[in-house]
Amino acid sequence: MADRNLAAQADFIIIGGGTAGCVLADRLSACGRYRVLLIEAGGPDRSPWIHIPLGYGKLFDHPRLDWRFATVPQAGLEGRSIGVPRGKVLGGCSSTNGLLYVRGQREDYDDWAAAGNTGWSFDDVLPYFRKAEDQQHGADDYHGVGGPVAVRDPVEPHELAEAFIASAAALGIPPTDDFNGATQEGAGYYQMTVRGVRRSSTAAGYLKHARKRRNLRVLTGALVERIGFEDGRAASVHFRHRGRICEAVASCEIILAGGAIASPQLLMLSGVGPGADLAALGIPVVSTRAEVGRGLQDHLNVRSSYVANRPITMNDRLGSMMGRLGAGLEYLVRGKGPLTIAAGFGGAFYRADGGEGRPDTQAYLLLFSTDRMGTRLLPNSGFMTSAYQLRPKSRGAIRLRNADPKAAPLIDPAYLSHEEDRRLVLAGMKKLRGIMRSAPMASYLADEGDPPLDCDDARLMEHIRQRSSAGHHFAGSCRMGADEGAVVDPRLRVRGVRGLRIVDASIMPALVSGNTNAPVIMIAEKGAEMILDDARQEQR
Repeated sequence: MADRNLAAQADFIIIGGGTAGCVLADRLSACGRYRVLLIEAGGPDRSPWIHIPLGYGKLFDHPRLDWRFATVPQAGLEGRSIGVPRGKVLGGCSSTNGLLYVRGQREDYDDWAAAGNTGWSFDDVLPYFRKAEDQQHGADDYHGVGGPVAVRDPVEPHELAEAFIASAAALGIPPTDDFNGATQEGAGYYQMTVRGVRRSSTAAGYLKHARKRRNLRVLTGALVERIGFEDGRAASVHFRHRGRICEAVASCEIILAGGAIASPQLLMLSGVGPGADLAALGIPVVSTRAEVGRGLQDHLNVRSSYVANRPITMNDRLGSMMGRLGAGLEYLVRGKGPLTIAAGFGGAFYRADGGEGRPDTQAYLLLFSTDRMGTRLLPNSGFMTSAYQLRPKSRGAIRLRNADPKAAPLIDPAYLSHEEDRRLVLAGMKKLRGIMRSAPMASYLADEGDPPLDCDDARLMEHIRQRSSAGHHFAGSCRMGADEGAVVDPRLRVRGVRGLRIVDASIMPALVSGNTNAPVIMIAEKGAEMILDDARQEQR
């Protein structure tokens, strides 16, 4: 028997306290008119590694703070199963990711609008990017100040990054000081979601102060098992909390904010999805929606390792106990040093094949090198580069393993399943390696790297298939569209049922050209406004 008294009733129930869920909890509760319940399967964001910028390296595959998912074997990657880190904590991946702030390209959003998603062009979404942002450089046509998410430059430059930028310029990639300005193209420093010296997650920026409101309740350690429907309307949320089966009832709406993996999984567990597949698992079908879980995309990340010919990398700074103690002291006293850096330090956006058009490749320079699992620094003066194709055409799916809510879903991004992706990933890597061979970058190399810079296309493609990993930018599994086949409409309402929306990366019609944290925050800001507008209309 479900216990209705534990969570009682709310006007809005948000499922998932991740990147989008924390934004929604703040914005929907701010006016004080609505009772809001936020349900999160993970725990609070208390770990110090969450808040120290470089601490993200301690969070991958964390037994308590990460879901520890993996893909099904990938045919395009020689049958390898790829790790899929997903934050299992308030703030979700905004609490565990590499802290980079990248919005994508104007054309990404204009393409969404051109496909019938009214209100989602770049000019439409730019105000929500600006609303969320507290930009170190101040406000301008593209940036805002005073928002919950702090965005700043690296604390100090680094000579490897300066060399990378200069070498990129030698290949026709112009220097830039803002990947999120009028144009994305160029080489420069990545900006980070950091306030002072601490990570600026959505849990810190939005939820922390919102939790002081009496009309907002946050439940952690609560695994949602299904959404309950009454006469085609999403009416209740059934979840397990502290060993008890509980039920919460929504008077206005239920909002799914579980991300591109969890949202389609929960929809299908609740009877909304491919009807035949659900029936085969014994799940009663509420609404047949063939595209639920389909269309999954991710960036395929390809890393290469190098050894520097002088001790200037983070491996040198953090390779000994004394070095780590010194870095900790520098962080605490001066707010500088290795502990302040993000996953990417310098980088570039460029066209792999040259020619006209917008960038199709994103590259990173990382000031350290790790083992293959990414969990241990190598014992040398090492650093890495990585790159991926920005707009992959390969699309996979999220499918249910079985009808057990505790079972991880089947995650299949179908990496490199499209011929165009194979061509562009290879071309993008070759251009990045051209940067490494150019002056002044080449003068820092003690060896030719892994794989060697002079290897042929076949050897490089072998490296791509054997060593690439997830980009951690999963999207598109509950596509937004104006057509009836789309899972949600342009106001993010789930088709085929009432009282249910999805507000997270799963609604992207196509993956954006870059990292997904900033776009998901934008989606949540815009989604919250639409939810409140519709609620006001219904009450008139």
